[in-house]
Amino acid sequence: MKFHLWFPNIFGFKGGIQVYSAFLLEALQNISPQSQYHVFLKHDVQPTPNIPYLHKTQFHFAGASSLKIRTPIFTAQIISKGLQQRPNLIIASHLNFTIAAYWFKRLAGIPYWTVAHGIEAWNIKNAAIKTALHHADLILAVSNYTRDRLLKEQNLNPNKVTLLPNTFDSSRFKPAPKPSYLQHSYGLKPEQPVILTVARLAKGEHYKGYDKILQALVQIRKIIPDIHYIIVGEGDDRPRIEQLIAQLELQDSVTLAGFVPDEQLCDYYNLCDVFAMPSSKEGFGIVYLEALACGKPVLAGNRDGAVDALCHGELGALVNTNDIEEIAQTLIKILHFAYPNPLIYRPEVLRQKVIDIFGFEHFQQTLASHLDKHRHQIQLMKRSRR
Repeated sequence: MKFHLWFPNIFGFKGGIQVYSAFLLEALQNISPQSQYHVFLKHDVQPTPNIPYLHKTQFHFAGASSLKIRTPIFTAQIISKGLQQRPNLIIASHLNFTIAAYWFKRLAGIPYWTVAHGIEAWNIKNAAIKTALHHADLILAVSNYTRDRLLKEQNLNPNKVTLLPNTFDSSRFKPAPKPSYLQHSYGLKPEQPVILTVARLAKGEHYKGYDKILQALVQIRKIIPDIHYIIVGEGDDRPRIEQLIAQLELQDSVTLAGFVPDEQLCDYYNLCDVFAMPSSKEGFGIVYLEALACGKPVLAGNRDGAVDALCHGELGALVNTNDIEEIAQTLIKILHFAYPNPLIYRPEVLRQKVIDIFGFEHFQQTLASHLDKHRHQIQLMKRSRR
């Protein structure tokens, strides 16, 4: 087969869509190593060695262009190469790319899949994207929550919207003792309890819930005076968070760690006693899986795709994200080993559970089953034309 893969980027910024896209490429190439792969990257400028791929994979970059002209250049690349090479399947890892894929299908009969992650797939108003979704051959939703919203809001054929949940690199994230160098760096005592959030601090992503943790911290400190909260991530919402920390007089209890290199991220998970991100609009949340793989108790919101990541509470604590009291009391219970789910206090068992359910091997097997169905459908169509 000949695949054309349209991704925002995979080699630079490591957001959820980018990580998912990289795993998608790796899984496809493991499943079908003899196929041809052309990967079109809107924002990247060159490959880096941290993403595995077959040597014969051809990458097409548009990231060297200025933002003003990047979209037309990216579009020109996918159109020219698509018409020239006529791939057997186009897979777009962002819904915005489906508009071009729809026209490929109309003009050249090329089938296409797309991936629905989260907020970009909810309450869609763009008529062209709506049309493209209805004509997609398959929509891969990362969570039941996203799938259910798509079906309800867009009235799509349920047979066209299937699940391919997020995955993670289990070799990178493992339980380990608290790193002493981080404790020393942040002036933490060996047994001092730590809450951790890993999230981009963007103005458009208040829904991550780190400000809710800050508000809950006021109550938590009354019961656990030496509690410390670390937020890993950078973005344009940082000034607002700094102001909120000052207003709540939490300067001694909060550390804004900023950007952390990928190779240190596991150390931060192992530094904490509980990972907390009570989001309200998360499509899934790979960070939950990474924290669970490190054997850490996890707290998340009960109103979005995090419900899938925590298997409806089997793997962690789900809370009402609008209830600061509930967030505070749940974190206190977890830190006092009083939360009524003993699994969260068994690191190795918790790790194995999340690997069994969301590990890369399972991700790859699920994708392979979708490809097998696609090939079968193509064969049936060819037979019907004879």
